Amino acid sequence: MEINRKLIKIFRVPCLLALLIFIFSGSFAQKDFTKDAESEFNNEGYYKAIELFKKAYAKENSRSKKAEILFKIAECYRLTEDPKQSQVWYDKAIKANYPDPLAILYYADAIKAEGKYDEALTQYQQYVEKAPDDSRGKNGVQSCQMAQKWKDNPSRFEIQNEVLLNSPNYDFSPTFEDKKYMSLIFSSSRPGSTGKDLSERTGENAADLYYSIRDNKGKWSVPVVLNEPLNSDKEEGAAILNGKKNYMYFTRCHPKEDKSKVMICHIYGAKKSGQKWDNIEMLAIAPDSINIGYPAVSDDESFMIFTADNMEGGMGKHDLWYSKYDNKQKIWQAPVNLGSEINTPGQEMAPYLHEDGSLYFASDGHVGMGQLDIFKAQKLGPEKWGKPENLKYPINTAQNDFGIIFEGKSPKGYFSSDRSGGKGDDDIYSFFIPSIAFVIQGTITDVDSKDPIEGAKVKLMGTDGSSVEIKTDKTGAYNFETKPGNAKDRYIKESTSYQIFVSKEKYLNAKGEETTVGVEKSTIFVHDFALQNISEPTKEIRFPEVLYDLGKWDLRPESKDSLNFLYQVLVDNPPIVIELSAHTDSRSSDDFNQDLSQKRAESCVQYLIEKGIPSDRMIAKGYGEKRLLINDKEIAKMKSKDEQEAAHQKNRRTVFSVIRSDYVAKPK
Repeated sequence: MEINRKLIKIFRVPCLLALLIFIFSGSFAQKDFTKDAESEFNNEGYYKAIELFKKAYAKENSRSKKAEILFKIAECYRLTEDPKQSQVWYDKAIKANYPDPLAILYYADAIKAEGKYDEALTQYQQYVEKAPDDSRGKNGVQSCQMAQKWKDNPSRFEIQNEVLLNSPNYDFSPTFEDKKYMSLIFSSSRPGSTGKDLSERTGENAADLYYSIRDNKGKWSVPVVLNEPLNSDKEEGAAILNGKKNYMYFTRCHPKEDKSKVMICHIYGAKKSGQKWDNIEMLAIAPDSINIGYPAVSDDESFMIFTADNMEGGMGKHDLWYSKYDNKQKIWQAPVNLGSEINTPGQEMAPYLHEDGSLYFASDGHVGMGQLDIFKAQKLGPEKWGKPENLKYPINTAQNDFGIIFEGKSPKGYFSSDRSGGKGDDDIYSFFIPSIAFVIQGTITDVDSKDPIEGAKVKLMGTDGSSVEIKTDKTGAYNFETKPGNAKDRYIKESTSYQIFVSKEKYLNAKGEETTVGVEKSTIFVHDFALQNISEPTKEIRFPEVLYDLGKWDLRPESKDSLNFLYQVLVDNPPIVIELSAHTDSRSSDDFNQDLSQKRAESCVQYLIEKGIPSDRMIAKGYGEKRLLINDKEIAKMKSKDEQEAAHQKNRRTVFSVIRSDYVAKPK
């Protein structure tokens, strides 16, 4: 029987849960080395098995059996989590024509575990050709394609190695001991553990539960091993506390009674008495012969989610199961598999129940970046969760990432990882989303003089219901910011859209929009406004050109777009009454031009009435050629026909002027 050392990633204790994933049925001609190697391998003594298999290989003559030995050596390296060496030996096995395509799959996995996604993709594609019905190959192809995209476009999380908690050994699976998140319990194989024997598989100490307290400055104290009998000469790890923080659920593993190196693991409970944990009891959740561990318990202890190895009805190497607690009978009910939405043919482990009901867990069976990735599944109903979502980079990497916890509902917490650059084999990392600072600012000026407008009102209204108004300073500047100012409602929030309204007496109002939706870094939004002065009733105000066919007054389709601009001006400035005037050039007769301009002005007003503007807010006025901007004498002096035509074009215009600013709508 073989343990996949990734169960170290379930209970994250070297030597913690035995997993039956591969039985090598071949027998070898080498009587001593082969037999001894098989014995070590089946009892999870992978380090010794490696050397014995290598000696067996040197004496073996059969090509097929030599290929089998190469594969077994690669397996030993895989199960001791050495991707570099496993790559070497899987490659040798493949080149020696080892027939099982699993060698290609595991070779691809090892390459991916080092973040070499392009190389791994090629191997996964080869595996798909040889084993098209195995979802792991297709999953690997998709993982390589997505992983690089996630790495190139990281999420906003920032990651920090908690060096004061970590050691050169295994440090993993943190959990909060108190309700204020100031004390951590975690698993560690550092020197000083209760157990004195070193693991024959890893050379590490037996894992124990440690704790550390954080001071007000965020500094963690030197981790201290928890008392006996909580820690013992066995392996302890992967703990979780109930909502009251007075009862602990944890995993304990020990060799089977047959005195082999194979470990058997169960979930235990411990009560807190003062500052100590005692009353240790093994919980009857699954048959004693089944490896279970890594408990996640609801705050009210009504149900538990845990990892089980090859339990009947499972879907992969390790599945997530749940058990309800019968409070009347004081027993845990028969476990139920979480189903195919969560579990895969791979490994699902390290569950965590968030305060919002969502389930976090680690998996190498869903589309991910490498080995174990952390996933989130939204709660859909009682003991029911939706499709898992990968937390992506930098929470996840090509290495193993697992055992996440959160500080309540805040976007910060801790998790475990053996990513590159750590202090030890596994390290504890903190994560948080840095605050984003947004600023909406700009300058308000006069559209004609370009002078700054002091005292203009700038109102900001958000889709979150927020509303705040400020005035421009002497330079015409305004500023809304995220950072605290004189009023908290001046904050600019994430994932919110804003409308900006600008007003000033004797000026037309103006409006703009900004949004922080989808913006994931601090940003300054600059939105300047140029206001139109309306203090002179006869002042012509231009807007986008209204076009007509020659000698006609019917509005062309593009002319309606121009009038929609004027429509919005009227909507944004309810008190104004305008004169909409049309003008012609001096060509054609006076009477014709007068009649044409009046009809054009009336066409514009009629369109705006149809759009909903009250008729008593507009006066249609045609001036024909009475108000030429450039007279005929000036035009006659121009040298080119193009200049003359441009001058006539300026004279042909549709404009408006504000004749009053005291309009009050009539009651309907």
